[in-house]
Amino acid sequence: MTADVAVSLSVLAGIVLLSEATRRLLTRSLADTGLCVYAAELVSTFQQCCCSHELKLLSEMGGVDRRLSLTLTYLAAVAHGLTFRGALGNPSGTLEQAYHSRLPGGCALRRIACQFAAAAAARAAVPVVWGMGLSGLHRSVTMGYRCVSAIHAPLPQAAAVELACAFAVQTAITHTRSVEEKYRVHALAAVVATVVYAGGCMTGAVFNPALAFSTQFPCSGNSFLEYCLVYWLGPLLGMMSSVLLFDKLPPLLSRDSLHRLPSEAKKTA
Repeated sequence: MTADVAVSLSVLAGIVLLSEATRRLLTRSLADTGLCVYAAELVSTFQQCCCSHELKLLSEMGGVDRRLSLTLTYLAAVAHGLTFRGALGNPSGTLEQAYHSRLPGGCALRRIACQFAAAAAARAAVPVVWGMGLSGLHRSVTMGYRCVSAIHAPLPQAAAVELACAFAVQTAITHTRSVEEKYRVHALAAVVATVVYAGGCMTGAVFNPALAFSTQFPCSGNSFLEYCLVYWLGPLLGMMSSVLLFDKLPPLLSRDSLHRLPSEAKKTA
């Protein structure tokens, strides 16, 4: 392992530990105010975005192979799953919670505002960390690193990739809710790593509007509206497709099976 990779891993660990300490402190301080959920959303989304910036830099300029990159993606997803404590960190997931009445509409909108605010804060904070020159990789950023769009496919195909990624992740979330949390975290992290492997070469496989706003929107190569189509509309449609499919399909199938039972009974009679 090169020194640059070791420093990046230390930065990732530092981000998670610092975020966890901040999250616990704010949760205790705001316990009686009703604001702790928004504080957790801010800190957790900030953590997720900062880690993704570092992983993106490591993948693009660190010279790490794809297996190590996917392993780090998996480990980061596990760390986020273990530390978020009720925070969602994803506007699409927040809208899904609101659709199922698990969150009031006002609360969902405030959470989404927190997520985008944290994404913007992470976008501003990460270059400051890189500017400290902790490694050669970080020093190279200050010497002309240019973020380039991760979209390497026609826009409709790129939007379809993000849709498919969001569909897969939302489906996994829906079907693992009854699984014990310590196993569920690893299952969801495996799904995240799989969709990143499958779609990363075409769009980066972000499937999170707030995370995309932080890591992809500042990059050159596409317009703001094109990024909105791929990274906002695509994941939103993917999430809704999964939710509507698995909300409507089981009742339809059970109704169809109930209709078939009397007809089959008549045939046997």
